[in-house]
Amino acid sequence: MIVKEGRSVFKGVATGRIFVYRKAQTAVSREQVTDTAAELERYENAKRKALDQLKGLYEKALRDVGEEEAMIFDVHQMLLDDPDYNDSIHSIIENDRMNAEYAVFMTGEQLAAMFLNMDNEYMRGRAADVKDISERVMSILNGAQTDPEAMPEPVIVLAEDLAPSETVQFDKSKILAIVTQKGSANSHTAILARTMNIPSLVMTDIEPDLAYQGRRAVVDGFAGLLYIDPDEETMARMIEKKGGADAKRALLQEMKGKESVTKGGKHIHLYSNIGSVEDVDAVLENDSEGIGLFRSEFLYLGCDDYPDEELQFEAYRTVLSRMGGRKVIIRTLDIGADKQIDYFNLPKEENPALGFRAIHICLTREDVFRTQLRALLRASVYGALAIMFPMIISVKEVVRIRRLVEEVRLELERENIRVGEFELGIMIETPAAALISDQLAPLVDFFSIGSNDLTQYTLAIDRQNPSLDDFFDPHHEAVLRLIQTTCENAHRHGAWCGICGELGADMEMTAKFIQMGIDELSVSPGCTLELRKRIREC
Repeated sequence: MIVKEGRSVFKGVATGRIFVYRKAQTAVSREQVTDTAAELERYENAKRKALDQLKGLYEKALRDVGEEEAMIFDVHQMLLDDPDYNDSIHSIIENDRMNAEYAVFMTGEQLAAMFLNMDNEYMRGRAADVKDISERVMSILNGAQTDPEAMPEPVIVLAEDLAPSETVQFDKSKILAIVTQKGSANSHTAILARTMNIPSLVMTDIEPDLAYQGRRAVVDGFAGLLYIDPDEETMARMIEKKGGADAKRALLQEMKGKESVTKGGKHIHLYSNIGSVEDVDAVLENDSEGIGLFRSEFLYLGCDDYPDEELQFEAYRTVLSRMGGRKVIIRTLDIGADKQIDYFNLPKEENPALGFRAIHICLTREDVFRTQLRALLRASVYGALAIMFPMIISVKEVVRIRRLVEEVRLELERENIRVGEFELGIMIETPAAALISDQLAPLVDFFSIGSNDLTQYTLAIDRQNPSLDDFFDPHHEAVLRLIQTTCENAHRHGAWCGICGELGADMEMTAKFIQMGIDELSVSPGCTLELRKRIREC
């Protein structure tokens, strides 16, 4: 039995087989080979596996988003079977006696360049597709497991680290737990794990070696331990521990249908944080009163190009319709820092946490921002929509945002497209916003405090840096004073105030927040019933 220690980011116990996720290698080595027949066989095997993956992705996309969006995977299959593509790879292997990875890379680069030089816009668009299929084949050749279809059953994912753009691709129904060698307890990946309600460890003392692939393991999210090939005694103890956790969870089901009201009669709006349309199931299952944070950037992270107005509209409409009149707060695009998207072509920054991100990207690229606003306003007729804007630092930003929203509303009306009622709010994530919250409150309907970033910027501590986890203190008096100030200024000017950061689920702080006058707490769906119980005890 092997025992590895990590830092828990979500409690619970999970048992299952290990799936080793390895990132695709970006550098391609150029190696001479002697056995070209064996190298050709390597390529053909990788190609067959890639075709199987693409077929699976096509069928999944067909079920989830429809035929039009699924067609891209059909195109990729045709490109991968294209005679010119395959002849070039075979020639480089056989005639130049080069390794398969290099042959695929060179072919992809040459064909992509050829497509980009064409006059036809559709054909130029195929350049990205050729690179995509080439990267897929190369990742298989170098042993990377980058595709959710590669997971044959529910598994424990073992990885060096996971970026949000990688986490979003996984089939959540196939993940029992996540264990990473690196990472931070305050990263967005950790937040996603909490949203998925699965035991997760970061900073674990383990290499994501393929030797662990398929081996039986147990993740103890209470103790922060990973057991590989557990012995009978350990397995029995973990099964008993899991049973206790399941029993406690079952008792919390009694909270369903009850109000989130304190003993003194104060009602706290208890909402959920989500990152995808599929997460609505967990929101409804846990009897949340609404959605306090829909991270719309995951629509962008899940696409190979800017999601158009129709794709976004369908996502927002679906969420609002399924919530049946319960409030849905959608945060506009918040990328940058640890959430990078290749097609945005953002410059590499020395300090991304203080870099080009969130609302500053939207106000710089108005075409992208207007597309999202159009989709949001069109969806407003399907439910109780509230829109909030991240990383605000000034009054002039909010004035400009309100003007853009009004311009989009009038534009839609001129097109005879109906727009419903909606609220506008901002996130309080910077000390600047908290300190001028008295000036900001008259311009909005609500504040939502993002405690993760507010703590980061108040304490000057990068929340993505695991070396600083012990110093990252959301209970710091300076942070709490900024929250108190924000709440008081909101109420003074007729706005309501909530918390959607991880601090909202901190049961030690619930009574304190109620005393401060916080109106709403938005947490991961799996925390809803436990927090309701805590509120009712206050």
